[in-house]
Amino acid sequence: MAPGELIVDRTPLESQKVAMTMNLDLLDLAGFIGVLLIVIAYLLLQLGKHPSSSLSFSRLNAAGSLLIIVSVVFKFNMSAFLIEVFWFLISLIGLSRWVRASKGSTMLADKPEVWPQSFRAAL
Repeated sequence: MAPGELIVDRTPLESQKVAMTMNLDLLDLAGFIGVLLIVIAYLLLQLGKHPSSSLSFSRLNAAGSLLIIVSVVFKFNMSAFLIEVFWFLISLIGLSRWVRASKGSTMLADKPEVWPQSFRAAL
């Protein structure tokens, strides 16, 4: 056999003694957890448990996309990396909108004159 020569085993797969193993390292685990977080966020949205404007929806999406980005940076896949970067950036938009809305509601709580009549009547 010459160096670099390819050896092909033509024995049928059923009769080969091959161990089918899955090597799961920490990067794969991070990616799997990231996928799970994104799927959970989407499931909760579809079940009506969380609106898309909720903080938990944006947090789940941001955390999931970051974990997937970590997993694909070291085992690079351009398309997976790009979709996760966009997913993360869009999640940041949702988080910033939530922060702005919560600051706005805090400001309204400090101004009783803009409260609905029913709230002012209860005072």
